[in-house]
Amino acid sequence: MTEMMPTVLVTGGTRGIGKAIADVFGGSGYKVAVCGRREPESCAHSFFAADVREAEQCAALIDKVKEEFGRLDILVNNAGGSPPADSATVSARFSEKIVRLNLLAPMWLAQAANALMQEQDSGGVIINIASVAALRAAPTIAAYGAAKAGLINLTKTLAVEWAPKVRVNAVTPGLIATENAGEHYPDMDVIAATVPLGRFGTPEDVAAACLWLASQSAGYVSGANIVLDGGGEWPAFLRPKT
Repeated sequence: MTEMMPTVLVTGGTRGIGKAIADVFGGSGYKVAVCGRREPESCAHSFFAADVREAEQCAALIDKVKEEFGRLDILVNNAGGSPPADSATVSARFSEKIVRLNLLAPMWLAQAANALMQEQDSGGVIINIASVAALRAAPTIAAYGAAKAGLINLTKTLAVEWAPKVRVNAVTPGLIATENAGEHYPDMDVIAATVPLGRFGTPEDVAAACLWLASQSAGYVSGANIVLDGGGEWPAFLRPKT
């Protein structure tokens, strides 16, 4: 019997960090499924339409991946984000949507994936993409920062509950130069100078961390949060002059 190729599902895997993660796994021999609310014009991987803010669609998504591939070895909860909003006046509806996308959706997907992975002899790996907004003040993205902080805690909790069959880890990116980074950071060179390594991270940096966490080289890593922020930020009074 031919051994089945491992399968990975990357949510929000059609652009930005998610696309880089999907492409790196695809280039490493994995079968790759991605999801999004709208199908892109072109996609190198198996695409499934899903709004992960809805619990029923999360469960259905995992079922579709199982039906298509017969298994799920890796789940990368990448879908997320938030536009800026004033914390004093932001609506309850807005905040609820941000929390659903960045905390509840990963939890619902992880629950469905775990149920499948626990039945597999090889178990599985769940990787949650968090944010440095979880580790510091997050002005104008308060709900997002709080949700990502919750996601890191969720990661540690599920790693305990679902061991030994399923490993659960988080990757926490800092400043990442995606295709739209210039819209959010108009002075990228100035900002890069505040990072000890002197540059923004790349989507491929995040993808490489995910690939390692999914591998047997990380077989004893669970409940961890890998922070990819280039060393953090220079303290304000020590920042290099530009």
